[in-house]
This record gives sequence, C-alpha cells and structure tokens, in this order.
Amino acid sequence: MIFANPAYLYLLLLLVPLIGWYIWKMRRNQASMQVSSSRAFVPARTNTWKVYLRHVPYMLRMVAIAFLIVVLARPQSTDNWQNSTTEGIDIILAMDISSSMLAEDLRPNRLEAAKNVAAAFISGRPNDNIGLVVFSGESFTQCPLTTDHAVLLNLFKDIRSGMIEDGTAIGLGLANAVSRIKDSQAISKVIILLTDGSNNRGEIAPVTAAEIARTFGIRVYTVGVGTKGEAPYPFQTAFGIKYQNVPVDIDEPTLKQIAATTGGQYFRATDNASLKAIYAEIDQMEKTKISVQEFSKKQEEYRNIALLVFALLLLEMLLRYTLFKKIP
Repeated sequence: MIFANPAYLYLLLLLVPLIGWYIWKMRRNQASMQVSSSRAFVPARTNTWKVYLRHVPYMLRMVAIAFLIVVLARPQSTDNWQNSTTEGIDIILAMDISSSMLAEDLRPNRLEAAKNVAAAFISGRPNDNIGLVVFSGESFTQCPLTTDHAVLLNLFKDIRSGMIEDGTAIGLGLANAVSRIKDSQAISKVIILLTDGSNNRGEIAPVTAAEIARTFGIRVYTVGVGTKGEAPYPFQTAFGIKYQNVPVDIDEPTLKQIAATTGGQYFRATDNASLKAIYAEIDQMEKTKISVQEFSKKQEEYRNIALLVFALLLLEMLLRYTLFKKIP
C-alpha cells in the first residue's frame, strides 16, 4: 500500500489537539460538590452503562476524521505482481560527423538524414539503454547509455559537423563506443557504426577496435552512407555556396570486416529510403525478449475507506441522537 498524496497524512496530527480539547471540556463541565461524607448519596448513584459509553460518539467521529484524511492521501495498492516481457539490449550509436557528411546525395544532407532516421529508431525502442558517440578527426561521447530518451533526442539536435577536428577516425570512434558499452550487464550489446568515408585519422585501426569489441561480446552493425559514384557537396565561396560533385569514397572492405569480426552485418545506404530500411532491419534483428516481473497498474483503494467514513459518521449521529440523547 502506497499513497499518491502522502503529505496529507500530516493532518492526522490535528487529532491530538481535538482529543485534548474534548478531554478538557469534559473535565470542565463535570459538576462537583464538596461534602463531609458521600455515604448519603450512595443509593442515588446512576452510573449506568450509558454513562460509561457516552464518549463513543466522539470516538467514532475522531476515527471517521482519521480515515477521511487517509482518503485525501489516496491509498493505492501496488502489491500485485505480473510477469511480462521486455527487451534487454544496450545500444551505442557511433556517428560520423566529418565535413563529408554535409554532401547532399541524401536529403537534406547525409548528417541530417542520419540524425532523423536514428531519432525514429530511438523512439521505437523505449525499453533499451541507448547512447551516442560522435567522431570525425577525434571522438567523444555525446550521451552515455540512458533510458531517458527525451534527453538523448535533445542532444541529437545539437550534433553538427565541425564540432571537433575534421577527419574520419573510424577506429577511434568504434573504440570509444566499445569503452562505453563493454561493462554493460545487458543480454545483448550492440554498436551501430555509421560513416561515409575511410579511416584517415586516429591511433587505433578499425579492425583492432573490432577485435576488442568481439572480446567483450559486442556486435557491430556498420552502415556506409553515400550514393554510388559522385555526390553534390556544398562549398562556401566569395559568391555564396557553390555545389561540386565529389567522389564517394567508402572503405566497404573494412566496414564489412568489422561487421564479420563481431558477428554483425554491413549495410549500404545510397538514399534516405535505404537508410530508413537499414535501421528498420536492425530494429527487427535486435529484439531479444526477456521475462521480467514488474508491478501491475496501481489500483485506487480509497473507495472502501470513504464508505467506512460515511458509515462511522452515520453511526455517530444515530447514537448521539438516540441512545445517548438523554443520559440519566
């Protein structure tokens, strides 16, 4: 039993002065007379059972007030347990934010398209711990593993190219993601690595990072983003933004090797639709169900107590205006 509004229970302290006032009032109203001997009054004693029970109506009122305060506190039962299933997966999204992610072969560009699809992926997995690592020439953790997906989605909005030194440190980004998830106690540990280039920065080779991930039982899905051939890239000039087609250079052999080493899979996203389909496929593959025991929905329990309050007040009125109306 818990209470939705436990602060109301402090009102029970009001019963103390109410009871004290009643005792003081009864003593003050008690008639007394000093005599040398009470022997002459013994035959006239009229202490019947009504006299001894004359306090019952007030006691009923105090009990009714106490239960009324409990009703205001809204008692709820949460002792009903039920078995259910949930997903026990921890996921780190490792996202490339290098300048090449501004190419517009995906709309509005590769980075924004990746952010939008990843956000939808996060929203569809409310029971999982999900974190975010970004990388270009260096790597840092934008958000550690969390079930507070509202916070994670807000941090997604802050991601932009140029946050850190430019380049493509795939190995460093993957190693950072591994360090964030390796100590997880989840049944399944997954990294989704998204990039549009080849490793050209960092001191850790991508394959070495993949072997470390395999050591910790982490599965890595790799996603190469970019169309086949060339892609339009915006360049800032003195006359405004000009577009120039640049070759798409994705190190697919390395990405495939990373996936194969860790038991994952490699995907290629050439447009928005294929990128969305890739995340949907990963979402379906990573649906490990586990049985858990959790509280059922809370049940309000104040109704029966409210009925008891009504019954006590009714009984008090009946006694006060019938049996105890006249006490000899």
